[in-house]
Amino acid sequence: MQNKQTILLTGIAGFIEAHTLEHLLENTSADIIGWDSLEHAGDIRRIDQVLSKNPEWKDRLKFTKLDIALSAPDLLKHNLHGVTPEVIINMASESHVDRSIAVPAPFIRNNVDLTVNMLELAREIKPEVFIQISTDEVYGPMHDHPYKEWERYLPSNPYSASKAAQEMIAISYWRTYGVPLVITNTMNNIGEMQDVEKFVPMLIRDISEGKVAQIHGTAEEIGTRFYLHARNHADALLFIINRGSPAPYESGNEFPDKFNIVGDTQLSNLEMAEEIAKLLGEPLKYELVDYHSTRPGHDMHYGLDGSKLESLGWKPPLTFEDSLKRTVENYMEHKEWMQ
Repeated sequence: MQNKQTILLTGIAGFIEAHTLEHLLENTSADIIGWDSLEHAGDIRRIDQVLSKNPEWKDRLKFTKLDIALSAPDLLKHNLHGVTPEVIINMASESHVDRSIAVPAPFIRNNVDLTVNMLELAREIKPEVFIQISTDEVYGPMHDHPYKEWERYLPSNPYSASKAAQEMIAISYWRTYGVPLVITNTMNNIGEMQDVEKFVPMLIRDISEGKVAQIHGTAEEIGTRFYLHARNHADALLFIINRGSPAPYESGNEFPDKFNIVGDTQLSNLEMAEEIAKLLGEPLKYELVDYHSTRPGHDMHYGLDGSKLESLGWKPPLTFEDSLKRTVENYMEHKEWMQ
């Protein structure tokens, strides 16, 4: 990365976004423009917590409360305050699968509309890099192997379908308008400040309070996931930014740059609960819940192949053991995040 850049980060008050903000402030000299509607999963406390770690960081962040799904590109450009960011990280999205199942139409429209508006902005201001953040769920359930980049898409629920739509729209802007696109797909992120509706903080809350934890699965099959600390995710994004300009369509490339950002440890839902109980020093009380009947579109197993990014030299700075330990300890020190 150049000595001084400006990075636009959407959804900045979200969980993964706040970790990305901290990583960028800590490891670059870039100024950050952050947008968030604070109407979905965004929480201003995350930004405040990040900025409290270094008083000098406050001067490098320009935050605006803004719903990019409802904002025309001209309004978005106005809120850049005359600055053209070299890098756009479009991370904002509704992400809760249950909510996408309960109210699919507005959920999908939100994720599609915000992506179109951001791509329209990029078409006009011409950043050096536009990173579209996506998910492992676009590939659907994992069967016999973790998915490599560009394997077939088979989304199972409205959330994953909306993320696949974001990718396809972004590819069309890369081909038609030359938007300098990079797509990243990641998996279940864990870490401090995550909303308690997500699986890991929900387990931490329930086990620490002596409640019965609900585990997705049946006696015959328990769901599995790979887990990645959000700071590892942020580190991979910075690694990708530092690689320089993404491949243009005009060079004859059929596909834009695309990278899986992957954790190294696969656990069943029950194994994750057992690890958390061990760290808490509490007994595990649990019940198995068959989500096939209560959560249509639920996939038992997800998995991505991270060998492409690894072959380029990226290594996650945090091990899974350190990631989970610091996550559990932080929730016990800041119990407000479990409410």
